[in-house]
Amino acid sequence: MQNSKNNSKFSLTSIVAIGIGAAVFFILGRFLSIPTGVPNTNIETTYPFLALISAIYGPIVGFFVGFIGHTIKDFLTFGPWWSWIICSGLAGLGFGLVSRKLKINQGQFNKTDIIKFNIGQAIVNLVTWALAAPVLDILVYSEPANKVFTQGIVSGLVNLIATGVLGSILLAAYAKTRVASGSLDKE
Repeated sequence: MQNSKNNSKFSLTSIVAIGIGAAVFFILGRFLSIPTGVPNTNIETTYPFLALISAIYGPIVGFFVGFIGHTIKDFLTFGPWWSWIICSGLAGLGFGLVSRKLKINQGQFNKTDIIKFNIGQAIVNLVTWALAAPVLDILVYSEPANKVFTQGIVSGLVNLIATGVLGSILLAAYAKTRVASGSLDKE
């Protein structure tokens, strides 16, 4: 009985996290993106936030926050660009997988964790944006390779930097709000 209670609580928490996370992803993507000068390529504040949500709630929630949030943003702006929508979901999934070893929910995020997180998020950003997104653009939309690989490489690099800086700050700040395991003494 207790297991089903925990599963339903987890499911409800996950659903709420997905809904709120997707809304915040949309707002950040719509109103806090900085153009890079490369067409349709921005410095995004969405991916540091996505890294935080994925670290807190896991890779499945991260996938859906990225996928749904990017879908809403695209539908309410210029129309859906499915290759990049899928990649936002994959980035959330990747951030969640990278963060599995972190103990931010227990109040821990030390220098070693920051290094591990940043190596992982760099790999996720580069594979997602510099490789997967351009390949999907070519396969789905028959886009020219030189155009989409330029966009993908620039996106991968700026998302890597934004997630490295802002994502690390967000994870550290969140970890400080949590009570570290074993830090309370019984009186």
